[in-house]
Amino acid sequence: MGTRFLPATKALPKEMLPVVDRPLIQYAVDEALEAGIEQIILVTGRGKSAIEDHFDIAYELETTLRARGKSLALLDQTRLKPGAVVYVRQQEPLGLGHAVWCARHIVGNEPFAVLLADDFMLGTPGCLKQMVEVYREIGGNVICAQEVAEDQTDKYGIVQPGTRHGALTEVTGLVEKPPLGTAPSNLAVIGRYILQPEIMRVLETQEKGAGGEIQLTDAMAAMIGDQPFHAVTFDGRRYDCGDKAGYIHANLAVALARPDLGDSVRAFAVDLLAK
Repeated sequence: MGTRFLPATKALPKEMLPVVDRPLIQYAVDEALEAGIEQIILVTGRGKSAIEDHFDIAYELETTLRARGKSLALLDQTRLKPGAVVYVRQQEPLGLGHAVWCARHIVGNEPFAVLLADDFMLGTPGCLKQMVEVYREIGGNVICAQEVAEDQTDKYGIVQPGTRHGALTEVTGLVEKPPLGTAPSNLAVIGRYILQPEIMRVLETQEKGAGGEIQLTDAMAAMIGDQPFHAVTFDGRRYDCGDKAGYIHANLAVALARPDLGDSVRAFAVDLLAK
């Protein structure tokens, strides 16, 4: 519901908050397309129709731009191929696991990826593409992970690690938001997952967990031992855009990396910090 960004998110879905000039959801969709994903399923809720509109044709806007002799190139990534995007509504905010389960009939009996738009990932190649490359080699279930400070482990799903090979870690267990001092590692699960369809059957009967919500982490933990699970440590930077400071950091990082903005923003920041 985006409550941490009120009043900005009173009428605007948090997924539509812009990082410089593209909404968060656009970055996530672009990342998925880069990784080879062919069909996008957007699980939304009431009041989030702006997300659907964003990936639709805007006739009035496009007609006006053409009449003024302006390019439509900036809109290209918002126009997906017909049938390439499907919308599912989650009627109640019952948790990430429940949101994933809402897409079960579209997913069917195929492996699928889950991307959380407010986990903003910057890397080359993109985070999901890095994970897909690993998945093609080992199969099973692959999740994204990142090391966090010991005093932050109670805010994440935490990996109980097994064998490690470079960026790849065997997952022998998962604990959702463990109390401080009890975490099995400091390797946190980040909002990117490649999962097998069997998890939908687990979610069907999954009870509420941390926060009174149906947690995807709990369903994954129930499958460990029955299917291979591995975590890939992301080679890049992650910004928590569900947090105000993280959102501002993401905007600065993207702006500074842009050829058309970097010099101006950097000069402004230096001047501001010098005062």
